[in-house]
Amino acid sequence: MEHPENSSEYKGLTVNSGVEQPSTVNPYLNRARYRRREYTVGEMVEGILKGNVTVLSQAVTLIESVNPDHQQKAQEVIEKCLPYSGKSLRIGISGVPGAGKSTSIDQFGVHVLDRFGGKLAVLAIDPSSERSKGSILGDKTRMEKLSLREEAFIRPSPTAGSLGGVARKTRETIILCEAAGYDKIFVETVGVGQSETACHSMVDFFLLIQLAGTGDELQGIKRGIMEIADGIVINKCDGNNVDKCHIAATNFRNALHFFPPSDSGWQPKVLCYSGFYGTGVKEVWDMVYQYVDFVKHNGYFNYRRNEQSKYWMYETINEHLRGSFYNNPLIQQKLKASEDSVLAGTKTSFVAAKELLDTYFGTERP
Repeated sequence: MEHPENSSEYKGLTVNSGVEQPSTVNPYLNRARYRRREYTVGEMVEGILKGNVTVLSQAVTLIESVNPDHQQKAQEVIEKCLPYSGKSLRIGISGVPGAGKSTSIDQFGVHVLDRFGGKLAVLAIDPSSERSKGSILGDKTRMEKLSLREEAFIRPSPTAGSLGGVARKTRETIILCEAAGYDKIFVETVGVGQSETACHSMVDFFLLIQLAGTGDELQGIKRGIMEIADGIVINKCDGNNVDKCHIAATNFRNALHFFPPSDSGWQPKVLCYSGFYGTGVKEVWDMVYQYVDFVKHNGYFNYRRNEQSKYWMYETINEHLRGSFYNNPLIQQKLKASEDSVLAGTKTSFVAAKELLDTYFGTERP
């Protein structure tokens, strides 16, 4: 570019053109050197059984992929890891947004590892945006102490449209973590309130974190999620909030008396603790292990595991039917026309749906 300062009007002033800017990419960079290695099914299973965190992470990514080829490979890995699973204690942790779930998991995880040893896997579920379909996946940054422990594996995953507060593939991820030797697994939900049935169907103990002094105490005493909770803890019991927490605990205990007894025969307990200061954490885990001993003694532990396996069989059938329907070429051709008919008012939503289903089942019949 020609500089006007170099004209004859400005005698004694000269502006050099400068040097050409180098490329921002290192010319000596060997891209092939940083390419991720693709593991075979056998190598992936072997790495998982040895507790290799890198291989385990890639296997979880494979499970979460929507690529049909990846799905087939993931199912083979899960099938080979299945005999080595089922030996962990699965804890579901839920609560309203801001209740301190991530902070509590940080305290709980350190306490459990120091007191009982073993290995801990934390499956943190992050909500996906309805607009961009993306997730922040930043729960790990709030688990400062636990993320430094070598025996802890923290894996955030997006909900990706799944309901129930957990990701669609969390169940399969639990199997891989158990095969990798993790004997304690925390499943942190997104905190969607009363839609926690999916998380409850994959854990042994469901812990509900509540808050006190938030205004309407009735919001925390609702049947949907309270009925499936095996234990209720009130967080942030510190400072000027101690009295409010104990009052709220009394209200929750009174409310539990109006609910029908659980199938396990266990009466849920209500405790107060502080996730920030770590006070009351020991009492919470004494309650958890007391519950585990109780249900193992009366046989409910194995019964619940069997019921969960049956539940996820039907859930898998529903998921595959849904995917098969929308990936059917004939349905894809007629879907837009049916949608236009509904928008134009020439067909009702129910008639259009029935016609599409009749078309689908007509093409699927032998």
